[in-house]
Amino acid sequence: MIAWTLLFLLLAIYSISLPAIFKRLDIAAWKGAVPLLNLFFLIQVIKRPWYWFLILFVPGVNLLMLIIINVELGIAFGQQGTAEQWKFGALPWFAIPELAFKRKNDKFIGQRVWNEKNKKSIPREWGEAILFAVIAATIIRTFFLEAFTIPTPSMEGSMLVGDYLFVSKMSYGPKSPQTPVSMPFVHNVLPGSMTPSYVDWFELPYFRLPGFGDVERFDPVVFNFPPGDSIIVDPMLSTFDYYQILRDEAVRAAGSPEAFEENPEKYLSLIRPQVIKKFGIRERPTDKKEHYIKRCVGLPGDLFEIRDGIIFVDGKEIETPEGVQFNYTYRLKNRASQRKMDEILELTDLDYGQGGREDMTVALTLSEVEKLKSLGILDTIARVEHQAQQGTLAIFPNSIKAPYNTWDIDNFGPIQIPAKGMTIDLDLQNLPLYKRSITHFEGHDLYVKDGEIYIDGEVRTSYTFEQDHFWMMGDNRHNSLDARFWGFVPETHVVGKAVFTWFSKANEAQQGKGNGGIRWNRMFKLVD
Repeated sequence: MIAWTLLFLLLAIYSISLPAIFKRLDIAAWKGAVPLLNLFFLIQVIKRPWYWFLILFVPGVNLLMLIIINVELGIAFGQQGTAEQWKFGALPWFAIPELAFKRKNDKFIGQRVWNEKNKKSIPREWGEAILFAVIAATIIRTFFLEAFTIPTPSMEGSMLVGDYLFVSKMSYGPKSPQTPVSMPFVHNVLPGSMTPSYVDWFELPYFRLPGFGDVERFDPVVFNFPPGDSIIVDPMLSTFDYYQILRDEAVRAAGSPEAFEENPEKYLSLIRPQVIKKFGIRERPTDKKEHYIKRCVGLPGDLFEIRDGIIFVDGKEIETPEGVQFNYTYRLKNRASQRKMDEILELTDLDYGQGGREDMTVALTLSEVEKLKSLGILDTIARVEHQAQQGTLAIFPNSIKAPYNTWDIDNFGPIQIPAKGMTIDLDLQNLPLYKRSITHFEGHDLYVKDGEIYIDGEVRTSYTFEQDHFWMMGDNRHNSLDARFWGFVPETHVVGKAVFTWFSKANEAQQGKGNGGIRWNRMFKLVD
């Protein structure tokens, strides 16, 4: 509230002070009195480009532009000393009224003129160039295109570790920054540290500008990690699901998932202080949650189900995209066949996972499996099964109640994906599926008492969703922490669409000796 109070106070000061300043310049006083419009006329007074006024509507950048405009106003009235410029930049609440009512004899000298006699110093010239480059780059990054990299193999098969992507913010409409006071060009922490790169005492509500279209099935989507509102303050753990980490430790303390679910808060309260003491826990606003990239396989309103690894929507099978991989166990006829297999399929260490080649488990696409079978080097090959995940609280909605205790990453659902305006019957059976959407994503208070569900203090047997939700999964289906583990991605978390790879470099340490270097064949390639 302090930040908002200061901003509105500054706008009020403009409306009070600028009429007096404009009157001294024979400009109609009303032009200084109308909020926001007075800034348009002020930009004309200080003889700056008209588009500065448009930049004032860009969150984050507009705060910087206000500082520049205030300093330029002081300079136009002869306040050109370093201390005076700092005063107009840092304390305009005092400097502008003083100029309007106490310093009435200060003459208007206009925009500072730079010429042969009055040259800019080299530091100033570089400083101004860098400042406006930062402003321009921030506008592009916020509203048009932003660069991302693929850090994990969850999208292997279509996007590779070491791919550098451009993500279009215009595809679905750019989001206005919710935490606008932030360090440029870094996401949520300062480089090499866990120190936040933003201040969260000044936040804006969610707002999205119109885009070229909507999220479509199989789009590669960048989004803010839904469970990332709380993180463990450790660089190795901060990108993972805090709630799942806490739940896993609590289950260990309880001895079994069944014992944990009898009194979950008891065991979570036991583990949480330990995590706080060892690492610390921090909250993050929506737009500063970690960025994830997955493929949208479920749209708002879909009845979504996975049967034996195949996706069904509204009871109909959806064709599996070409780049999708599954893990297979295999046995070769002889050891020499391993090299042939690696060379023909261009397999790397990442395809074999942590167990390496000795584990005889590899991630393959359906076409790669058929190609491998045609080579005649296999004794056996079978897709890995995941029944061991059932009833472990690892699979969304992280409950051992029936039918959720029979779900795993290859056999899941059916579940109804929420759509804006869609009303569902709400009961204790399906509450685990939708509780987080109702509370965290849509901001309602929810609790259960005497077997009844209360939302915002009222007993409810139904709920109408306020925004669209999506179901995101990795193409590397057996090696992806995605919606099957943590649930829906709400519209407020969608960032943009991956459009093309502008650079790609394989990491030899990750992908195996001889597999490093620039991948020239992936440069400027459209993302499928």
